[in-house]
Amino acid sequence: MNIGIRNSLGALAFVAMLLLSQAAFGQDAEVVAEVVIEEVETIDTGDTAWILTCSALVLMMTLPGLALFYGGLVRSKNVLSILMQCLISAGLMGVLWIVAGYSLAFGEGNQFIGDTSMLLLSGITPDSVSGTIPTYVFVMFQGMFAIITPALMLGAFAERMRFGPYMVFITIWLFLVYVPLAHMVWGGGWIGADLGALDFAGGLVVHMSSGFSALVAAIFLGKRKGFGVQPMPPHSVPLTVIGAALLWVGWFGFNAGSQLAADGTAGLAFLTTNTAAATATLFWVLIEWGHRGKATVLGAATGAVAGLVAITPACAFVAPGGALLIGFGAAVICYGAVTIMKPMLGYDDSLDVFGVHGVGGAWGAIATGLFIADFAMPEGLSRGDQILKQLTSVGFTAVFACVMTIVILMVLRAVMGDLRVDEEAESMGLDQAEHSESAYT
Repeated sequence: MNIGIRNSLGALAFVAMLLLSQAAFGQDAEVVAEVVIEEVETIDTGDTAWILTCSALVLMMTLPGLALFYGGLVRSKNVLSILMQCLISAGLMGVLWIVAGYSLAFGEGNQFIGDTSMLLLSGITPDSVSGTIPTYVFVMFQGMFAIITPALMLGAFAERMRFGPYMVFITIWLFLVYVPLAHMVWGGGWIGADLGALDFAGGLVVHMSSGFSALVAAIFLGKRKGFGVQPMPPHSVPLTVIGAALLWVGWFGFNAGSQLAADGTAGLAFLTTNTAAATATLFWVLIEWGHRGKATVLGAATGAVAGLVAITPACAFVAPGGALLIGFGAAVICYGAVTIMKPMLGYDDSLDVFGVHGVGGAWGAIATGLFIADFAMPEGLSRGDQILKQLTSVGFTAVFACVMTIVILMVLRAVMGDLRVDEEAESMGLDQAEHSESAYT
C-alpha cells in the first residue's frame, strides 16, 4: 500500500478513536482531532522530497550549467576565469545566505527589507516548518537562487574584471540589490504584498535584477580591448550547448519548484517552462535563418535560454497557449535586443546578459499580465489592472537595480582602484593573469 495512503488511514483511525473517547471520558476530542489533522497535513514527505530535488537542480544550473554555458562563449584564455567566478559565487553566496541573506530576505522587517531575527538561521530547527516542507529545505532552495543570480551578471563583463573586485562586488550586490528585491517580491514586501505584482519564480528578482545590473557594470568597466575590431568568437560552442542543456533541465527545478509542493500548479509550471523554451528555440532558429541565411547552434542555445527566462515569472499563471506566446515573444524581442539593439548602441555586453536576461525578464513580467489565465487572475482585478501592476514592477526593478549597481561600482572604484585588469593582463588572458592557470596546455 502507498505510504502516504497508509499514513492518512492511520491518522483518520486515530482521530476516530479520539472522537469515540469523547463520550467515555468527556474530553474535547474535536479540538484534539483538529490539532492532529493539522500536524499530519503540515509536513508532506512528497513535497519535501520534491523541493530537495529542485534545490539540487537549481544548483546544477550554476555548477556546471552556467559555468559551461558562459565558459564556452569566451576565448580560451579566459575560460577558467569564468568557471572560477561561478564556483566562487556558489561558495561566497552559499555562506552569506546562511549568515544574513535569508533573514534579510524572508524576515518580517518592513516593505523593503527583512529583519535580523534569523541571522545564522537563529530560531530555526529541524522541526520548523514552512508550508508543507521543513524550513531548512526552504532556506536551501532559496539559497540556490541567491547563488545563481550574481553569477548571471559575470557574462556581461567577462574577460575584463579583476577577481578581487568581483568578489566584493557580488557580496555587496547580494545585500543591496538581490535581498531587498527578494523580500519585496516573495518576503511579504511592497512589490508582492502591497503592489500585487506577480513573479512566480524570479523574472524580477533574478533575471531583471541581474540583467540590468550587468548592463550597468559592462558600461562602467568599458569595452574589451579590441572589441568591434578583432573577432572574438566563442572558443567552444559544444561546451556552451552542453551548458544550455543543463540549464534547460535545471530550470524545471527553478520554476516548478517555486510552488514549494508537488501538486497541479507545479505540474503546470513544469509544462509551461518546457513549452516556452521549445517555442523560443524554434522561432529563434527560424528568425536567424531568415535574417542571416543560416541557422546556428549557438542561436538555438541562446533562444532556449531566452524562452526559459521569459516564462519564469509567468509559469504558474498562464495556460499552455500563453506559454507559446511568451516563448514566441522572447525569441522575437531578445533576438532584436542581441542582434540589433546592442550593435546600434555599441555597448560591450560580452555574453548578452542584458539582451537575454534583462530584456527577457522584463518581457516575461509584462507578459504575465498580458496572458494571465482566468484561474490565476487575482479576485476583483481586471487584466488591465494586472498589466499596470506588472509594468510598475518592471519599471521599479529596472531603476532600482541600475541605480544601486552604479553606486556600488563607484564606491568600489574609489576604495579599490581600477576594477578591471590592465591591458597586459587582458591580452594575456585572465586565466594566467588572475589565477596562474591555463585551461588547455
